[in-house]
Amino acid sequence: MQLSTILSLDCTKSAVQCTSKKRALELISEIAAPHIDQNPQDLFESLLNREKMGSTGIGNGIAIPHGRIFNCDNAVAVLLQCQEPIEFDAIDNRPVDILFALLVPDEQCKLHLKTLSSVAEKLNDKHVLRQLRHAETDQELYQLFTS
Repeated sequence: MQLSTILSLDCTKSAVQCTSKKRALELISEIAAPHIDQNPQDLFESLLNREKMGSTGIGNGIAIPHGRIFNCDNAVAVLLQCQEPIEFDAIDNRPVDILFALLVPDEQCKLHLKTLSSVAEKLNDKHVLRQLRHAETDQELYQLFTS
């Protein structure tokens, strides 16, 4: 799957001022909601429920929060680059500054496991990660991630 089919420029935010994991998940929900005609609170609860099973902070300053959405046919992604790293309970106990969130229709979860895997692979590339961290605009961040 092309990442540009689920991630749009207006769901890509650089230099976000965010102070906590909870606020990051709220922001992701607020950004994603209009794109899939969902209530932001429902999206937030889906992301939070997934986090309760175990942190989606995969280490090296990266988190890939994800959740299931109901009564929706389309997946949506949100990419945030935090101005300052935030505590995220990551597996390496390091704060997170790059978040790629994926919200998928409940019945398409298996299909999107490949998407999560390819995102994790992309974010584990040190060169790509360095570029993402140095992106100065939403446009630059979006182009780097979707290229």
